[in-house]
Amino acid sequence: MKRHNYQIKVEWTGNEGKGTLNYKSYNRNHKIVADGKYDAINGSSDPSFLGDKSKYNPEDLFLSSLSSCHMLWYLHLCSVHKIIVTEYIDHAEGVMEETQNGSGKFTAVTLKPRVKITDKNKIEKANELHEQAHKMCFIANSCNFKIEHEPNTSAE
Repeated sequence: MKRHNYQIKVEWTGNEGKGTLNYKSYNRNHKIVADGKYDAINGSSDPSFLGDKSKYNPEDLFLSSLSSCHMLWYLHLCSVHKIIVTEYIDHAEGVMEETQNGSGKFTAVTLKPRVKITDKNKIEKANELHEQAHKMCFIANSCNFKIEHEPNTSAE
């Protein structure tokens, strides 16, 4: 078995002079950095938790991880099956439920990829490959809830 290790640095940038004196004394801004990566990701919490809505929050990044991992496997599988993809856009949706104690978890994700391919005779196979991509996706395999797929494939 191959093992892959990842390292990321998350640095809180939201100390407004009083630290975490109380719930409203600090902001949730932070940056995410990885060695060798060009840009940092500017993050915050969801606005529901006093975050900055103009920055990515952990829930956004989780959903984008699922979507992009699925896409990358799907594109690989299409190339193996000689299906030429010319466009792929996913409008993924996720549902997170918050519990009474303030914790929560994602309970549902639906990936909604809109795919364009060059051969209309391969649309059925192109749609079938989403299931295989799902089975291969590292992020999806790490989740404890069902991930739905609603692909829409067309030919140019």
